[in-house]
Amino acid sequence: MKQKQEGKQNQSVKMELKQTFPLTIKRLGINGEGVGYFKRHVVFVPGALPGEEVVAEVTKVHPKYSEARIKKIRRPSEHRVKPVCPVYEECGGCQLQHLDYSQQLKEKRDIVVQALERHTKLPVAELEIRETIGMDEPWEYRNKSQFQVSMNQSGKILAGLYGVDSHKLVNIEQCAVQHPATTKATNIVKAILQDLKIQIYNERTGKGLVRTIVARTGVQSGELQIVLITTKKDIPKKELILQEIKKRLPEVTSVVQNVNGVKTSLIFGNETETLEGNAFIQETLGDLQFELSARTFFQLNPEQTVRLYDEVKKAANLSGKEKIVDAYCGVGTIGLWLANVASEVRGMDVIPESIEDARKNASKHEIKHAKYEVGKAEQWLPKWAKEGWKPDVIIVDPPRTGCDETFLNTVLKIKPKKFIYVSCNPSTLAKDIATLSKHYKVGYIQPVDMFPHTSHVECVAQLILKEGN
Repeated sequence: MKQKQEGKQNQSVKMELKQTFPLTIKRLGINGEGVGYFKRHVVFVPGALPGEEVVAEVTKVHPKYSEARIKKIRRPSEHRVKPVCPVYEECGGCQLQHLDYSQQLKEKRDIVVQALERHTKLPVAELEIRETIGMDEPWEYRNKSQFQVSMNQSGKILAGLYGVDSHKLVNIEQCAVQHPATTKATNIVKAILQDLKIQIYNERTGKGLVRTIVARTGVQSGELQIVLITTKKDIPKKELILQEIKKRLPEVTSVVQNVNGVKTSLIFGNETETLEGNAFIQETLGDLQFELSARTFFQLNPEQTVRLYDEVKKAANLSGKEKIVDAYCGVGTIGLWLANVASEVRGMDVIPESIEDARKNASKHEIKHAKYEVGKAEQWLPKWAKEGWKPDVIIVDPPRTGCDETFLNTVLKIKPKKFIYVSCNPSTLAKDIATLSKHYKVGYIQPVDMFPHTSHVECVAQLILKEGN
């Protein structure tokens, strides 16, 4: 979503499609695009970098801002580098491969600063916003791929991602940020479907069977899971498909089918069945092992996840006596990471499979002071409060849309001493901090680069209850 709030700078100039003009890029926007001003009108230019002078051509006009493309770079940034990926500009999965990695880390911190300036009334210059924690080797880190499949006019099966602002599928046979095991698995499964002439879903007609290939690897365990997302339950030549997968990918320990027959942009449907092997794969973070089912959320960058969770532990600064709540808990990773320094852990999530996995994970590690429930935090927290149980610390790791307003109001009523917010979206983090700032002050914010070469930045924000509350 474009940051329309940038439009405060503007207003008088009227832009036209295909209009060209010189533009100096001031900074990066939330989606990794360059941001400049033409006669006080905000212009977003994908691929442009801060400090560059470009000739821009308008591609879209909006009331408060315009989008443009680079027609010519007059003065390139000293930090501009050649992208590694051959389909980088078509794919859109990464937005910053053309920016030197050390500079990416600086720009990501700046994106956090911008979000706070835009969405809060806090004295941002006085806040402690730390330098972004990066990766030593920022390639081949993603442990999971979800590639849509289609068939071209010559009958060849393609698997990849939809291009930027389009529904044209970009075929990806090699991805610089995907773990090699997932890339290999997707290519082989695609070849098996081709060889056995399995019907591929056609989004335009709504006909066909296989719509998505999901591959997930346990980076530490070496286990591999394949999920075929289909439009209906019956799969012709199912046994042959499974035989070929076992023969060509002996490292696969789990083959799962998920049925999604609805015309939707959502990847997964509600019906899941294990076709071969286990229903889950194992992954290890530090000293903890986790069972990951097909639909279970798990961080996509395990190496950097350890750093992220260590930052959560530092921010919580537990003595061993505190009661903590792990809201939006998924398979229980954060709560279990902190369990050895907490007196009790309680977590909740709306996905039943995640809670089932969280309970298994706690049991496996003999963590008896962890309790997990299906449902929303705004339902469980008041119930527990009535029973006389109140957390000292609440930790939350919500989706990109941020925290539910009802949940935030519940937190303001429960008033834990600390609220640790793990965020994957600086804009929604800033908006939620603005709400929480009625009763909480920002201790510090630590950006962590979970997704190198993309515009995404994760943050751990330490919020402390103000005195007198």
